[in-house]
Amino acid sequence: MELNSKIYLPGHTGLLGNAILKKVNEDGYQNVITKTHKGLELTDKQSLDAFLEETKPEYIILAAGKTGGIVANKTYPADFLHQNVSIQDNFFELSIKHNVKALVFYASSCVYPKMSPQPIREEYLFTGEIEATSEAYAAAKIAGMLACKAYNRQYQKTKFLCLLPNSMFGPYDNFDLEQSHVLSALIRKIHEAKVNKSETLTLWGSGKPEREFIFSEDVADATLFAIKNANKFENSHYNIGSGTSISIKELANVIADIVDYKGKILWDESKPDGTPKKLLDSSRFNALGWKKVTSMDAGIQVTYQWFLKNYNNLIKK
Repeated sequence: MELNSKIYLPGHTGLLGNAILKKVNEDGYQNVITKTHKGLELTDKQSLDAFLEETKPEYIILAAGKTGGIVANKTYPADFLHQNVSIQDNFFELSIKHNVKALVFYASSCVYPKMSPQPIREEYLFTGEIEATSEAYAAAKIAGMLACKAYNRQYQKTKFLCLLPNSMFGPYDNFDLEQSHVLSALIRKIHEAKVNKSETLTLWGSGKPEREFIFSEDVADATLFAIKNANKFENSHYNIGSGTSISIKELANVIADIVDYKGKILWDESKPDGTPKKLLDSSRFNALGWKKVTSMDAGIQVTYQWFLKNYNNLIKK
């Protein structure tokens, strides 16, 4: 991929898309194509076909799709399944048609079994039942993972790269309490508890489940690394993580320190916990020569400062 290569970045306004856009601009890529959701409906194959015919991208980094936390997944499973499968299928088919050199697809750690051995290796896929609360979203991502392998086997002119980052966080994350993931939801809840001078804050679940988090800008860096090293890729998905996990209770305490919330955090154990632990084994990807660079605390500091700066626009009154 050259600095003047045409790179199309669908989903550039989201958490990961913004991080990738920042990275390609910093690295000097001069021909990055973006289009907002209002300007192009990615589930509409005919419209996307016309757009790709007009712009002729050489590389596509597919950061678009519907994402959300436990509440959103339980409430809108059909939306998660339909929208993601539709977008993926359109891009896979049209990438072949328009001679795209490489396409990056992002899977999710929710595709792995709920009770998977830890850390989770790529080959643990399909070895057990997945978490029920996210099964529709997971089914869409699994379809995309299998599609990457299938298209790579059947066609030779486009390289489909499947990256599987663990729970991402960073600027431009979703802080809506019904749609957000755990880290961004905790930032908002703990910040508002501080602003409201609440002596206690009750959070969902026991706080015992452990999660691995990775800063969005690290995933962006891994993405460009993957494209540049596409010739080293096997026809498989690759885990991308930080290498360490943290309990939700510990995470809440870290965020409380950064936010400077002095109240007491309580836990409502009648609410679901989800998967007990999700820590990825990223050794296969790291062996190619990549490693993450941002510490957890530094990433949360950057995210919280962005949240403060954009609070009035993020929170609907």
